Amino acid sequence: MDPIEVLDLPQVWQQPTYDALITTLESLELSPPIWKHTRRRSEILHEQESLASQRKGEVTRYLSSIIKSPLDWLADDDQRELVWSNASKRMTERCGRTAMGEVVRQWPFNENEEGSFKLVIREPALTGDSLGFKTWGSSYVLARHLPQLATSSLSKLFEGASRERVLELGSGTGLLGTAAAAFWGAPVILSDLPNIVPNLRANAESNTSVVTGRGGSLTVGPLTWGGSGHEEVDQDLFGEPGQFKIVLVADPLYDDDHPRLLASAVATHLSLDSEARAAIMVPQRDETTKRLAATLRHELSKVEGGPVACIEEDILAGQDDWGNDDDGGAVDCWLGIFARSSPGSVV
Repeated sequence: MDPIEVLDLPQVWQQPTYDALITTLESLELSPPIWKHTRRRSEILHEQESLASQRKGEVTRYLSSIIKSPLDWLADDDQRELVWSNASKRMTERCGRTAMGEVVRQWPFNENEEGSFKLVIREPALTGDSLGFKTWGSSYVLARHLPQLATSSLSKLFEGASRERVLELGSGTGLLGTAAAAFWGAPVILSDLPNIVPNLRANAESNTSVVTGRGGSLTVGPLTWGGSGHEEVDQDLFGEPGQFKIVLVADPLYDDDHPRLLASAVATHLSLDSEARAAIMVPQRDETTKRLAATLRHELSKVEGGPVACIEEDILAGQDDWGNDDDGGAVDCWLGIFARSSPGSVV
């Protein structure tokens, strides 16, 4: 079937009814897709678009005509506001994920296999520098890799019947830590900046049945790297250092201060046990992210209380679902497994 022609939609000069405008705007909604990591970004975006919205430029101009119109033939002020609001939402949906309003997405794991499950993650509108309100593709890459880690790099931590407590630093929307709780049947503590925590806690609650049904649990609290006050750091959860034998981190580096701050946080909360491990994933998007990853390794090698060294490393194929690149958002994700320094550590 061919896409609906924009000229066939009710035009403002025709003074369409409120019901006609609302119905049309609802038909133009771009719903966030269920994530399919194995597909190219172009395929994901194609799935998003309804038949009425594939011609982005024409639809954007159509929406703009509604937003600019006084809609003075509609007698009800509330109706006019709702039309403008819906048109604005449809406009932001066509400006990329960072410009989108609130969305709720499903993330599948072990598709078409026994024990498969989906996590439902809410992403508020991106405001200011709150990148933690969006779920970045690298966290999904590491989340899907968790079962393999449990049988390789972290295997000694999974030998007993009980499960070690896991800390995720910089959890954002909580996808990685929630997946760890579900895959590993482990108690996982999710942490991030105080303004990120309410949405993080809501996502933990939304996925409680999936996690508890697989033997795991989730706890959420603020943990500001380098912070000290109770509002910045939940003292009940994080007041005691060295509590966690497993620390997870994905896509944590966005400015020059982050490597030092993250290194300090890892060193503070990672157990002194020789089997304790930190799994850190950094997407290699450009020279800046590569430099920040190298700086993080250097900072970890000289942290107070004893160096933390990279003992294993790997590159996993990842995907960012943003940007306009021609390779479907493909990005290499560097994964480092870190431990308290010992002979044979990778330099």
